[in-house]
Amino acid sequence: MAPSSSDPKNASSSPPNESFPLTPSGDLPDPSTHAWRKDLADVALAGRVIASHYAAPVPRTLARDTIMFVDADVKSDAMAKLIAGDCFELLDSRGGWAWGYGGKNRLVGYIDASALS
Repeated sequence: MAPSSSDPKNASSSPPNESFPLTPSGDLPDPSTHAWRKDLADVALAGRVIASHYAAPVPRTLARDTIMFVDADVKSDAMAKLIAGDCFELLDSRGGWAWGYGGKNRLVGYIDASALS
């Protein structure tokens, strides 16, 4: 008897085969409200922006109030104050900085990584 394709033992562990165009469609989304850079973008933006890598955001909670900055530098422009308990959707963390989006307006920027619980 041939194995059933609905049998979990025979299920493929590879993701669905989806393709996206190599050029962005239409106008690029605002990077202050849509998480994308040249090197990394939210997977939800695949097909809308071109990036070297795509990642699914990891929901984290802010352990304390923190300031969101435009760049990973306290000398860059402050964008917003995020409040302890707010959700922060983390896409990248390095050098003591976390990049992602959060707050009421889902702004995209950098926060001190130590503010995440």
